[in-house]
Amino acid sequence: MLRSLGGAAALALVVAGSPLLAQGAGPTDADLMNDAATTGDVLTYGMGPRAQRFSPLKQIDAGNVAKLVPAFAASLGGEKQRGQEAQPIVYDGTIYVTGSYSRLFAFDARTGEEKWQYDARLPDAIMPCCDVVNRGAAIHGDKIIFATLDARVVALNRETGKVVWNKQIADYKEGYSATAAPIIVKGMVITGNSGGEFGVVGAVEARDVNTGELIWHRPVIEGHMGTLRGKDNGVTGKTNATWQGDLWKTGGGATWLGGTYDPDTNLLFFGTGNPAPWNSHLRPGDNLYTSSTIALDPDTGVIKWHYQTTPHDGWDFDGVNEFIPFDATINGKPMKLGAKADRNGYFYVLDRTNGKLVSASKFVMQTTWADGINLKTGRPNYIEAGRPGAPTTEKGKPVFASPSFLGGKNWMPMAYSQDTGLFYVPSNDWGMDIWNEPIAYKKGAAYLGAGFTIKPIAEDHIGALRAMDPRTGKIMWEYKNKAPLWGGVLTTGGNLVFTGTPEGYLKAFDAKTGQELWKFQTGSGVVGSPVTWEQDGEQYVAVMSGWGGAVPLWGGEVAKSFKDINQGGALWVFKLPR
Repeated sequence: MLRSLGGAAALALVVAGSPLLAQGAGPTDADLMNDAATTGDVLTYGMGPRAQRFSPLKQIDAGNVAKLVPAFAASLGGEKQRGQEAQPIVYDGTIYVTGSYSRLFAFDARTGEEKWQYDARLPDAIMPCCDVVNRGAAIHGDKIIFATLDARVVALNRETGKVVWNKQIADYKEGYSATAAPIIVKGMVITGNSGGEFGVVGAVEARDVNTGELIWHRPVIEGHMGTLRGKDNGVTGKTNATWQGDLWKTGGGATWLGGTYDPDTNLLFFGTGNPAPWNSHLRPGDNLYTSSTIALDPDTGVIKWHYQTTPHDGWDFDGVNEFIPFDATINGKPMKLGAKADRNGYFYVLDRTNGKLVSASKFVMQTTWADGINLKTGRPNYIEAGRPGAPTTEKGKPVFASPSFLGGKNWMPMAYSQDTGLFYVPSNDWGMDIWNEPIAYKKGAAYLGAGFTIKPIAEDHIGALRAMDPRTGKIMWEYKNKAPLWGGVLTTGGNLVFTGTPEGYLKAFDAKTGQELWKFQTGSGVVGSPVTWEQDGEQYVAVMSGWGGAVPLWGGEVAKSFKDINQGGALWVFKLPR
C-alpha cells in the first residue's frame, strides 16, 4: 500500500505534454459521455453526464435480489469515521472513493484490498458548514480528481495516488470550501464552491484537466465579472437589478452540489444556493441568481438561461438540487426536459432548452411558505404569514415553516428510470420554527441572521422515498422511513431501486410498486450514493456506509432522536452468490 500526503505545496509529478498523458491511458471524453450506456464501469458522478443514476443491468432483479450477499467490505480506517456521502467510481478493476476529511482511496474491485490512499493536508481553520463530507471524484485519462474542504481541486495519478496538480479555487479563510464531485466535459474539470453561510459568492469554473489551469470562471451573483482565459467575459446579470446597494458583494448562492451536463443541448446545469444572509428583510428583491437552476455554455461559462425556484428566499431553501435531463412526451409533444426536486418541497419540470416551466408539483406533506407555483409566471404563490418576521434590535417574530431548511430534498441525488419513466426522490417531511435576527457581514464569520429549531411533523416517519411521475406530477408510491433519508438513489433495468437509511440499511425496492425486497445492515448510517456495474460476468452493487452530514449537526429535535446511530467509514460491495 502506498500512502501519499498532499497539500498546497505538493509537487506536480506529471506535467502537460508528458507521454503519460497520451490518449488511451484511461477514460476519454467520449467514454465519459457514454458512461450511462456502458455497464462495465462507473466513470461519472451520476452514472452518466445527465446523472440519471440508471443502469440497464438486470442480472440482479426483483425476483432474485433477496439473495444478494456481501462480496467484501473495505474500511476507510483511522478515526475519521464521519459523514461518508461519496459515490464510488469504478474503472479497470479499481474502485475509487472519497472519504470524509478530504481523503481519496483506491481499492481492488475484486478483493477490496487497498491500493493507495491520499490524505489532503487540511489547515486547522477550515469552516465547512455541514460536516466534513466529500461526495465523490472524477476520472479522466491517468487522473482521478476531487475537491477538498480547504477549497482546492486536486488531481492524482490514478495508479499511484501521487499528486499531478493541486489548485486553489477560493480562500478557505473567507468561509469557502468544496465538497461536490467535479464533472469533466470537453477536457475541462467543472466545479462549484461551498460556503453559502459565510457570505461568499457562488461560482462555477472550468479548468484544464491536464494542467489544472483556469479556463473560465462564472460568478452566479449579479454584478460580478466573469472571466474567460484570463480576460473579462461580462458581468453576471445586471448590477443592482435585484440586489440593493453593496449586498451583491456578499450575496451567497454557493454552487455546492456540482452540476450535470446534457450533450443534446450542450448545456451545463448547476443549482445555486441560498442568498446571504438568511434574513430576507435585509436584502429586498429577488436576489438573482440565488436559489436557482442556471444553464451555462461549457465553452465560455456564459449563463444561457435561469429559473429561480425561490425568489427572495427567506427559509434557506437553496436551489442546488441536481437538474436531471430526460426526454418525455407531454400532451402529445416530445420534449427535451429536465427535472429537479427542490429543497422548497416542489418537483419542477422545465424545458431544458430554454428554462421555461412545464410543471411544478408538491412532493412533500406540507409547504407552509407557498400554496403552489404559478405556471404562467413561474413564481411561487407566497403565503406572506409564512415568512419569518423582520427583526428590530432583537429577534423578529418566529414562524413555523415546512419544509425545514434541511429541505424536502437536500443534497442526496434522486434517480430516473428509463424503464418506468419515474423519478425516485429521497425526501423528508419535517418543519422548523424559524426567526430572523440582526446581523452584519464579517469576513470569515457565519452570516445567517436567523435562528431555528427543526421539528418532526409526522408520527410515523421523517424520510420518504417517493416515486414521482414527471408527466403528471403524481406520487405513484412511497416508502416511509422513521429517520431522515440522507443518501442517494440508484435504479436499474432489473426493476429495482436502491437507497440507504441512517439506521444502517442498504435497501432494494420494486421500482413499479415500492415493495421492499431486500435489506442489509452495514453497521453505520448509509448516506452515500449506490452504484452498480458488471465485472467478470457478474453484476455488483456498491455503497459507502458512515453516518454524518448536516442532520446530526443542524437537526435539533430530530437529531436528538437519532443520536445513537454509530458513525463509520466503509465501502460495501454486493453480488449474487455463485
